[in-house]
Amino acid sequence: MQKAEIAEEIQKQVSPTSKREGLEALESVLVLIKSTLQSGGDVCLSGFGMFMVRSKRARQGRNPHTGEPVTIAARRVVTFRASAPFKAYVNGERMPGQEPVERR
Repeated sequence: MQKAEIAEEIQKQVSPTSKREGLEALESVLVLIKSTLQSGGDVCLSGFGMFMVRSKRARQGRNPHTGEPVTIAARRVVTFRASAPFKAYVNGERMPGQEPVERR
């Protein structure tokens, strides 16, 4: 599913709004998530999962073509940890208080 499709679903499900308003709502959420992660904060979406920023230290690697040692710079990476209910949903399992999921 792509960003435009998500925005269209938001537009359909949240009162009668225009496609543009659905896209603006989605963009607002994404900007908030990105700015929170950029500042080093975590984003926890209950029942869905958690986005976190982790620091990776500099390390030695190898150029796959030449075999020469290369220093890989320190960097920050975004990771995602799915919640237990979300994992169960994806696997078609039934959670307490939740309807079973039909697999396609």
